[in-house]
Amino acid sequence: MRFNLTFNRTGKQRMLPMDYQYYISAWIYKVLGKADAGFAGFLHSEGYRDGMKSFKLFCFSPLNFGKPTLWKEKALFEIHQDKIMLSVSFYLPNVAERFIVGLFNNQQAYFGDRFNGLDLTVAQIERLPEAAVASIVHYKALSPVVVSARSEGSQYARYLSPADEGYALMVKNNLMQKWGAIPGVEPLPETFDFEMTIINQPKSKLVTMKPGTPQQSKVRGYVYEFDLTAPETLHRLIDSAGIGEKNSTGFGWVERNLTTFAEPVRVRM
Repeated sequence: MRFNLTFNRTGKQRMLPMDYQYYISAWIYKVLGKADAGFAGFLHSEGYRDGMKSFKLFCFSPLNFGKPTLWKEKALFEIHQDKIMLSVSFYLPNVAERFIVGLFNNQQAYFGDRFNGLDLTVAQIERLPEAAVASIVHYKALSPVVVSARSEGSQYARYLSPADEGYALMVKNNLMQKWGAIPGVEPLPETFDFEMTIINQPKSKLVTMKPGTPQQSKVRGYVYEFDLTAPETLHRLIDSAGIGEKNSTGFGWVERNLTTFAEPVRVRM
């Protein structure tokens, strides 16, 4: 299920680090932890497991903060509007809607590091309607889709581009593993139609996670539009949990048949 959160900016600070995804992810875990520390700990440490892999099964969009000024040399956005929008999604039963709304309503948030960030309060949260049922869907990635592979004997995974051989198969396998990790769901058919067609030229995005800490790392993904043929259950899963890897840190947020809400930015050098 998907929700739109509207924040009011409550502080005077207007600067936001460009690599802000980690701060949103940490805030979501914090909010969940206030209601159920066990559930938040489960998501953070274990998640839903399919064999050796675990999945958190939630995702969130980029922030919608209108038309900022980009201070490129400082890697900062200067935010000019007082209302900030964020979409979040969870793979949860419909009966959990009131729980999620009550959990996030009126929550305070700080997105940023110790030098720059935004003080915000959730002013409104609304459940988005379910998308129409279909087996073929056109998607637009609003945040980078991450797919990785680890070679035998290699310590580090290699981030794949949509042009790499086996990319679509990796996406399919990831979705199947997520589905298999959910308790009580009906198993997928042994064989099913799955076809991923990239519509435009993918753009590479390198995102810094946990910036300025000893745990800092960089993650590469790609934004693009694509058509996907898959069982309807997997499309529902994409709506609720994202596509590709690292969804709980804001990667792989896609929207159906929509143009991105991001606007051009003014650049200060």
